[in-house]
Amino acid sequence: MTRKSTQSGAKAPTQRMLRVGELIRHRIAELLARGELHDKVLASHVITIPEVRLSPDLKLATVYVMPLGGNDVKPVVEALARNKKYLRAAVAAALNLRYAPDLRFKEDKTFEEATRIDRLLDSPKVRQDIEKK
Repeated sequence: MTRKSTQSGAKAPTQRMLRVGELIRHRIAELLARGELHDKVLASHVITIPEVRLSPDLKLATVYVMPLGGNDVKPVVEALARNKKYLRAAVAAALNLRYAPDLRFKEDKTFEEATRIDRLLDSPKVRQDIEKK
């Protein structure tokens, strides 16, 4: 049995990848909400973690983050990267995996993309095409 490929040629994530990614997301969000990381940048921001994507071998986790309001993304990503060792240990303790995945932090651009699409749909040219129908 093979997994379906997406349009880009990459294989769709397995149920295990999705489940482990969600567990990692919850654990990191919990640590941030409790203020367990003693970092001035992280303490001064409310951070959303909308998604965690795992590599097929579960050894690499890409954590997508966005500070509330979308401000100071770069300093927040850098602060999380500085605290990667602590976060990885906390994730390993919470999950029963053979290997704790290496964590990489990236800016989540889905909010930005959704806003761009909304603007396109609200443009006069698109509105004109919709009204013709």
